[in-house]
Amino acid sequence: MTPAWAAHDRCFMAWPCRPESWGGEEAMAYARDAIAAAARAIARFEPVTMLADRPLVAGASLACGTGVAVMPMPMDDSFVRDIGPTFVMGKAGVAGVAWDYDGYGEAGAEGADDDRAFAGRLLDELGMRRYAGPMVLEGGAILVDGEGTLITTESVLLDERRNGGRDRKDVEAVLVEQLGVHRVVWLAGGLENDSTRGHVSLVAAIAAPGVVLALATTDHNDVNYPMLNENIERLRKATDARGRVFDIVPVQQPSPHRHDGRRLPLSYVNLHVANGAVILPTFDDPLDEQASQVVMAAFGERKVVRLPALDLFASGVGLTAVTLPLPTGAILPPVPTSET
Repeated sequence: MTPAWAAHDRCFMAWPCRPESWGGEEAMAYARDAIAAAARAIARFEPVTMLADRPLVAGASLACGTGVAVMPMPMDDSFVRDIGPTFVMGKAGVAGVAWDYDGYGEAGAEGADDDRAFAGRLLDELGMRRYAGPMVLEGGAILVDGEGTLITTESVLLDERRNGGRDRKDVEAVLVEQLGVHRVVWLAGGLENDSTRGHVSLVAAIAAPGVVLALATTDHNDVNYPMLNENIERLRKATDARGRVFDIVPVQQPSPHRHDGRRLPLSYVNLHVANGAVILPTFDDPLDEQASQVVMAAFGERKVVRLPALDLFASGVGLTAVTLPLPTGAILPPVPTSET
């Protein structure tokens, strides 16, 4: 699996289509505006293809503008990182791993048949080789450094509702086999009201091999303090696949914002690394500037582009969930099958 900073051929996104995921039709309209803005921002640095349910193609195209390609694709939701394939790179080219999807641990995942089929359909559309990932896994649940290290959370990959019966050893064996990693670093979990129940992409980001941005708070009374503090302690005690101690860069979480009576799981580390840039979610918060400076220092020469993201995070997920970068490389074609 390639790291976030690997060169991208393009970035796939998906157009919101399920009002229940966004808090109703009106809120979804705001989310569509936010995703269109994100697509235009990313398209300044790499091609963007917006995937949209066929009846919504014209509206998505109009909202995103001429700089964003729009392609029809059946879907039930719009969190393309989580329902899409995990792209993996070998000497011969790029292939994709299609994992099981169950609606973030919701038994039956009613109305998610197209999301379950989404990864396979996208790989077929690309003419790309498909490997079957033998467990439930969403893309936002894992981070890699491209040198054999994977970071994830216990609250997601060991979730009984997702992979009941699998223990840590079983899960690690699958990750090693499918993604080419050698060491799995386990954080505890994620943020309050994270609808994924703890995606690592909301609490950490790998800026370079050995360098981890970790969401933090100094407020001991904050409901997220115990989990964020535990995650940082685990990172301090861990080493990566090459035996290095992590350089941990704390990034203070934004001030609490509420939507429909609940606190939003806001995070500056839930960002998108584009070709030559970092798209940084911002929240009209006093800490926006500090986060921008920290991220700029961590990612070196990449340009930091701020993206107002409160309406996007109202879904309870975030920016990473609506972006799926395709690494640059030759597409590895499907393995020919015998007619017999």
